[in-house]
Amino acid sequence: MSKTTNKFAPEVRERAVRMVVDHERDYPSRWAAVVSIAEKIGCVPQTLHEWVKKAEVNSGKRAGVPTEVADKMKALEREVRELRQANEILRKASAYFAQAELDRPFRR
Repeated sequence: MSKTTNKFAPEVRERAVRMVVDHERDYPSRWAAVVSIAEKIGCVPQTLHEWVKKAEVNSGKRAGVPTEVADKMKALEREVRELRQANEILRKASAYFAQAELDRPFRR
């Protein structure tokens, strides 16, 4: 889970990214378009630039791991961590009960 709160709704992000892509040619550089549009929506240019890059990765225009794949990997890593913890607990419990069985006096 992200440590920061999302101040902007997904619709606002998508619209801002679309504005950068659509109006990029009206500016001398992409960064100039990002700075101008970021001022209009009330965010810092670096944030908008990151949104644009992530949108390009998700659409396949830029190399990188798409958000959907990254989220799936995170969930799988969390599941693996939980399963390893459960296995460790079971291993310790098994050893404890095996030792308790050995310590018990033998009866016929």
